[in-house]
Amino acid sequence: MKLYVIIPALLIVAAMTQSCVSSKKYKELQTNYSLLDSNNRDLKTKYLTSEQNLAVRTGRVVSLEEQLASERTNAKQLQAALDKCLTSGSQGNVNISKLVDEINSSNRYIQQLVNAKNKSDSLNMVLTNNLTRSLSQTEAQGVDVQVLKGVVYISLSDNMLYKSGSYEVSDQAGATLSKIAKIIKDYSTYDVLIEGNTDNVPITQKNIRNNWDLSALRASSVVMALQTTYQVDPKRLTAGGRGEYNPIADNASEAGKVKNRRTQIIITPKLDQFMELINKAPEKQK
Repeated sequence: MKLYVIIPALLIVAAMTQSCVSSKKYKELQTNYSLLDSNNRDLKTKYLTSEQNLAVRTGRVVSLEEQLASERTNAKQLQAALDKCLTSGSQGNVNISKLVDEINSSNRYIQQLVNAKNKSDSLNMVLTNNLTRSLSQTEAQGVDVQVLKGVVYISLSDNMLYKSGSYEVSDQAGATLSKIAKIIKDYSTYDVLIEGNTDNVPITQKNIRNNWDLSALRASSVVMALQTTYQVDPKRLTAGGRGEYNPIADNASEAGKVKNRRTQIIITPKLDQFMELINKAPEKQK
């Protein structure tokens, strides 16, 4: 702004003094004026350029401030998301830890069951082998020993076990029952079920009403022999009759009827041992 005042003033002075100065002096003043005018134009150009640059830089500052505000907002949002993830991750780690504990507990429980079953299977195999080896060739013809689903089934034919047409144990059955009794006493942790079975031919004896009676009476006779003659603990023994309703062969043939007339001695692990394991099943953590 000062330049605009100086230049007109110089013009006035030049006009006033034109008649008072020499031509040489006038030319010198004219030259100075031209130089000052050129400098003034340069300064005006630089000033305008500076104003433009300032406007550009001011715009950039505003833009940067807006970007900074936006980035701060984004940073806050990211921090909030991170905090949420950390909280969720911590909770997730706790849940995963509980799940791993439950899986490990279940695996230990399953292994206990597997070990118990393997032990039972091994004992059953030893029991079966010991009994089979102890029987003579003649005795083995009337005895069938099988292991089915962890249970030992000793099937005795009625011809070998009972007197003809009776439920009383025959003398010839004594040797076989004594060997079975020894096995039963050796495996004292096992329960014993004696189960009578008949064919489908109706019974005609006066003191026996039907095949239910006959099968139950025959099972009871074997139980009494094991208890009184061979000193098997009666608390381990159970007698039951299935009548004609548990056949293993077709009653249409005589051979089938012979197979169906049998008494089974069923030796099983004590159920309370497995129930104890079942009761120890791990509970799901809450």
